[in-house]
Amino acid sequence: MPDSFPLRVAAIDIGSNAIRFIAAEFTQPGRYAILDQKRSPVRLGHDVFLTGTLTPEAIAAAAQVLAGYRERLDTLDIEHHRAVATSAVRDSRNGANLIEAATRAGIHIETITGAEEARLAHLAVRSRIDLGRRRWMTADLGGGSVEVSIVDHHAIYWSESAGMGSVRLLEELAVSGDDPERFRRRLEEYTATLRIPVSHARLAGFIATGGNIEALARLAGTPVDARGVGRLRTSELRRIIETLARLSYQERMHELGLRPDRADVILPASMVYERLASLAGADEILVPFVGIKDGIVLDLAEEIIPLHGSRVERLEHTAVAGALALGRRYRFDAAHGRHVADLASALFDQLHEIHGLSREDRRLLIVAAMLHDVGTFISHRRHHKHSHYIISESDLPGMTQQEKAIVANVARYHRKTPPAPHHDAYMRLEERDRIRVERLSAILRVADALDRERRQNVSRVRAIVRDSRVSLDVDGSGDLLLERWALETSAAPLFEKAFGLELRMNS
Repeated sequence: MPDSFPLRVAAIDIGSNAIRFIAAEFTQPGRYAILDQKRSPVRLGHDVFLTGTLTPEAIAAAAQVLAGYRERLDTLDIEHHRAVATSAVRDSRNGANLIEAATRAGIHIETITGAEEARLAHLAVRSRIDLGRRRWMTADLGGGSVEVSIVDHHAIYWSESAGMGSVRLLEELAVSGDDPERFRRRLEEYTATLRIPVSHARLAGFIATGGNIEALARLAGTPVDARGVGRLRTSELRRIIETLARLSYQERMHELGLRPDRADVILPASMVYERLASLAGADEILVPFVGIKDGIVLDLAEEIIPLHGSRVERLEHTAVAGALALGRRYRFDAAHGRHVADLASALFDQLHEIHGLSREDRRLLIVAAMLHDVGTFISHRRHHKHSHYIISESDLPGMTQQEKAIVANVARYHRKTPPAPHHDAYMRLEERDRIRVERLSAILRVADALDRERRQNVSRVRAIVRDSRVSLDVDGSGDLLLERWALETSAAPLFEKAFGLELRMNS
C-alpha cells in the first residue's frame, strides 16, 4: 500500500437512475485531478420501486457496465477503488444477484445505508464549500431516496433518508396519460410531508447535490464561482418548475435539451428541492457540482494515506454527533449517556493491552455507550432489548450495516444476560465480531456500573492491570456504594469471562 503522493483511486456509484465512475489522482491531501469519469444510464430502480426486484435485464446491463469500468481501472493502473450501491439495490429482494454478477465482472459491491450516503455527500460538499461552524441543511437526491442532513464543517448532526428519489416518485405517482399539471399537484402534496427538525432561522443555508439539481442549475444558466459552486435562486427554480410542468416528456428533450433519462425525472426532483428550500427558508440553493462519487475518492485517499489521524477523528466526531441526535429523538438521558461514553473510552484506552481492539472499535463503543439506554423510550422493562431494536432500525452517520449491528449488540448486553448461543442477533455476527461484542460490552458494563446512580458521581477512573487482576482506582463524590454493588454483580462476571481477569474496585 502506498504511503505517499501521487495516489490514484476510483469510485463507482451504483444508483437507481445511473451508474457513475470517477478516477482521480491525488497530488496532496484533498487535492486531486480527475483522470476519467463516466455516467452509464442503467435505471435499476425502474422495476425495484414497482415490484421490489431487479430484472435480469437490468442486472445484465449493470454487470456489462461494471466490466467496462474494471477494464478502465486496469488501464489506469488503479489498485484502490470502492463501489457502492444505494437504494435500488438496498431495497430490492434480489440485490445479491447483482452483487454476484458484479463480482464475476471483477467489481466488489458494497450496499450502503442512507446514513453512509449522507456522510459521503458531506465529505464532497465540504471540499467545495467552507461550511464553518454554522449549521447548513444539505440534500443529496438520487433516484431512490433523498438524504437530508443538518451539518457543519466537522460533522453531521442529524440525517434522515426519505423514499422520495426522482425515479421512485415517477414510478409510484405517475399515471399513464396523466395531465402534467395533475402530476405536478400530486407531487406537491406528496413532497409536503417532508420535515426537518430545526427552524430555518438557525440554518446558514441550503446545499443540494445530485444530477438533477446540476441539470436545473444549468437550465437556469447559473454561473459558478472560482471553486465551482453555483447559486440557484429559489424563485428561478419555481419558474423552471412551471415550465417543466407544462411540457411533455418529448418537449423537455427537444426544447430544453434534456437527456431521455433526465427528462422524465427532473420534475419530481425539482419539486423535492423546492420543498426543502422552503423548509430551509432559503432564497438560493448552493450547487457544488459534487456528489457521492467525489466523497468516496476523498474518503478512500484519506484512508490509504491518513493525515495525522484526521479521518479517524472525523469519523468519531460524526459518530458522537449522530448518536446524540438519535438519542435526543428518543428523549434519552444525555448526561448519563455522555458520561458513560467518557468512562468507557477512558477504560478502552487504559485496557488496550488486554483487549487488543482497534481505534475503530473505540468509536463503536462510544456510540453504544451513548445509546445503551435509548430503549427506555419504549419501556424500562427489557429496555436493553429495545435499545438493540432502535439502534438496528435507525440510520447512524458513518456506520456500515456491520458496524451498526455490532453497536446494537454491545448496547443490548449492557445489562442482564451476557451474549449466548441462543441469541439470534448475536449469532448472526461473524465469529470475529462476536468476540468484539463480548469485549466491548464488558467494558460498557463497567462504565455503566460506575454511573449506576446516574448522577455522574465518578469523575475519573484509572484501570491498573497486574497479574490476574484489573483494579480500578476511582475518584468521585459520595460513598459510591451503588456503583460498587453494580460493578460486582453486573459488570465483573462478564468482564472476567471476556478477559479472564478478576475485576475489583479499590477501596
